[in-house]
Amino acid sequence: MPVVEEETGSNNFGRRFPVAGREEEEGREGSRRRRVGAVPGGGRRRLGKKKGFRDLDIDLFNYICSLVKDDWVKKCSYFIDIHGKPLSLDDCVAIALKRLSSGDSLSIVGDSLGVNKSTVAHITWRFVEVMEERGLHHLSWPTSESENEEVKSKFFDKTGLPNCCGVIDTTRVLMSSSLDKSNGVWCDSENNHSMLLQAIVGPDMRFLDVVTGWPGSLSDSVVLRNSSFFTLVEESKRLSGRKIKITLEEEFGEYLVGGEGYPLLPWLLTPYRGKELSDSQIGLNKRIYDAQVIAKRAFTRLKENWRIIQGVMWRPDKNRLPRIILVCCILHNILIDFEDEVQMNMSASNDSILYKPRVYKDNDKCGLREMVCLHLSKKVHPSQ
Repeated sequence: MPVVEEETGSNNFGRRFPVAGREEEEGREGSRRRRVGAVPGGGRRRLGKKKGFRDLDIDLFNYICSLVKDDWVKKCSYFIDIHGKPLSLDDCVAIALKRLSSGDSLSIVGDSLGVNKSTVAHITWRFVEVMEERGLHHLSWPTSESENEEVKSKFFDKTGLPNCCGVIDTTRVLMSSSLDKSNGVWCDSENNHSMLLQAIVGPDMRFLDVVTGWPGSLSDSVVLRNSSFFTLVEESKRLSGRKIKITLEEEFGEYLVGGEGYPLLPWLLTPYRGKELSDSQIGLNKRIYDAQVIAKRAFTRLKENWRIIQGVMWRPDKNRLPRIILVCCILHNILIDFEDEVQMNMSASNDSILYKPRVYKDNDKCGLREMVCLHLSKKVHPSQ
C-alpha cells in the first residue's frame, strides 16, 4: 500500500471541518459550471510536460491558474527553484497539481521538478488555501429550480428513481497508524487510522455537498446527523421542492438515496432488507443500488485523479487534511465541468480496504419506500 508523505503539524482533534457546498449560503459568485467553450483560447490542446505535470488539458490548466491568480499575486507569493530561479504562477500551479495528483512524497516531487521539498510543501499549501476560496463555486448545491430539476431528470434517466436529488455515501482517507495510538477515535472498524469523507453525489458524479474532518471510527449516520446539510433539510432549506402525489392524501417529496448505514427518513431512501421481498421491493432495491454505484464511482475517480488521498498519508496535519480533501473534491468537479461527456464506465471502488457500513436499525414508519414503490408500479412519468 502506498504511503503519502504529508507535512506535520497540530494533531489536536476538535476542529471538525464540515463542508456542505461549504454548507453555507455564501460563496455563490460566478457560474457554478465553467465549460471549455467559456475559457479563453478555446480548443482542447494538451499541456504536455509543463513542469512535469502529465497530460493536462491546457485550457483547464489555464483556467485553474486564472482562479488562483489574483489571490496569489495579492499575497506576494515568491518561490524559487534549486538554482535560485523565480517560479512563475504557472510553475507553482503545476507543482501543486503534481503533488496532489501523483501522491508522491514531497522529496520525490521536488527532485523531479528541481525544487526543494519545503518549497513543494509551501506551494501546495498556498494553492490549497487559495483554491479553497476561489474554486468553491464549483462545489455547491443547485441554486435554481431549473438546475434542481435537471439533476432529478438525470437521476431518473440513469436509475428510474423519481424526484431523487442525490446519493449520499462515505469513503475514508487513511493515515499513518504511528500517530495517536492512544486516541482510538481515529481508529476505524478495520483497525486503520482514517478520516471520513461524506459526500452527496449528483447523477454525473459531481459532488454537490461534502463533509470531512470526522474520525474514521464514527458511523455514517452520526456524521450525517451532525452535518449542516441535515440541519438545512430539517429547516426546509434543502430538499423542499416539488412533491409527487400518490393519492389524494399521500405524496412524497425530494430525497436522497443512501445505503444500509443510513437511517430511513422522509427525505432519505434506503434499501429494503430481508430475504422474502416482493418483486416491486426487489426492483426498488435494484434502482437504489444503481444510484449507489454512481457515488462509489465518484469516489473512485476522486482518488485515482488526486492520489494524495488515495494511499496512507504519513504524519498528516489533521487540521490541514480536511482542507486538502475539500480542494481535491473541488478539482474533481472542475475536471467534470470541463468534459464534453462524463465517463461513467469505471469500477465502483478502488479502495484497498472495503468497509462494511454499520447497519442502521430499520425504521419503516415514514412510508417513503412504499410510496416510491407504489409510484413506480404505476409506471408514470416522474413529474406526475
